[in-house]
Amino acid sequence: MLKRLFDLVVAAAGLLLLSPLLLGIALWIKLDSPGPVFFRQQRVGRFGALFRIHKFRSMSDGAPLAGSQLTVGADPRITRAGQVLRRTKLDELPQLIDVLAGTMSLVGPRPEVPRYVAMYPAELRDKVLSVRPGITDPASIEYHDESTLLARAADPERVYIEQIMPAKLRFAARYVEQMSVPNDVRLILATLRRLWAR
Repeated sequence: MLKRLFDLVVAAAGLLLLSPLLLGIALWIKLDSPGPVFFRQQRVGRFGALFRIHKFRSMSDGAPLAGSQLTVGADPRITRAGQVLRRTKLDELPQLIDVLAGTMSLVGPRPEVPRYVAMYPAELRDKVLSVRPGITDPASIEYHDESTLLARAADPERVYIEQIMPAKLRFAARYVEQMSVPNDVRLILATLRRLWAR
């Protein structure tokens, strides 16, 4: 209950305070390339329920359907505005809407697409999906340069499935075991420090 209240207060305040920035980004996206401002994609949420995540569109309209669900290195599908939005993680800000809607939390295991969730080991799947997915989490901080790591691999999807995804699941399971509002505050601050350093 306290975590949900924390989410609601911070998400509402964030949307209000950041509204000029959000409107500016929306205008930039429209001017940069044709297509919608938002990118919506089906993800797996708490208890396995499907929901549509919101992001600022960072790829050419229709591009995510034309290629891999992984973004690797200098992906040609990424727009000019999208390159900046992804590097600064500003494309994630619309997920504050998902937090208000109750499908996400500020902090929690990052939500995956159904294809990859189907590969989760059963003993970890139930634990990781027992909480709302989040905008940030320990794995997001540890793998902040995931796209660059995958770009070095001969088979990026295989590396993601066999190496990165299991490591992310271990981070997620540990987060669930230690979940608390003070821990969420610490992770939010760590995320902001990481972004500022970049």
